[in-house]
Amino acid sequence: MEAVAKLNNYPTSPRKMRLLADLIRGLKVDKALAVLEHNPKHPAVPLRKLVLSAISNWKAKNEGADETALLVKTIMVDGARVIKRMRPAPQGRGYRVRKRSNHVTLTVDVLGTSVKAAKAPVAEAVVTEEPVAKKAPAPKKAATKKAAPKKDTESKKTK
Repeated sequence: MEAVAKLNNYPTSPRKMRLLADLIRGLKVDKALAVLEHNPKHPAVPLRKLVLSAISNWKAKNEGADETALLVKTIMVDGARVIKRMRPAPQGRGYRVRKRSNHVTLTVDVLGTSVKAAKAPVAEAVVTEEPVAKKAPAPKKAATKKAAPKKDTESKKTK
């Protein structure tokens, strides 16, 4: 059974967080924690805490289950609120500074639990109908050439 953990309104741009999310998507949890622990980017710390939170959520749902096969099933990074500030600019103007933030949703699950459930109905479905005869392809139309425009030599007069 999968478990979800969310991080809302973390004050870094979604693009920076997605770089780390792409690194750990689909990895086993222990490998993802090792990657995040040794990554120098500043969003690695809260993302590591989020993975640990998802693991503890999974343990609460599945008491007594083994977590060695646990992996990061999905991770989504969405944009959150944008705080708008003004920065002084030349000649009395002001440039807008957009301070972005993001939401992260992380799902962990044991490898193979959801995959077997999804593939089971497909394996049971057996086609018993007779094959339908294929139609012959339609004949191709011949390409027609367009006539080139005639040059008007009479309209040009020399003086």
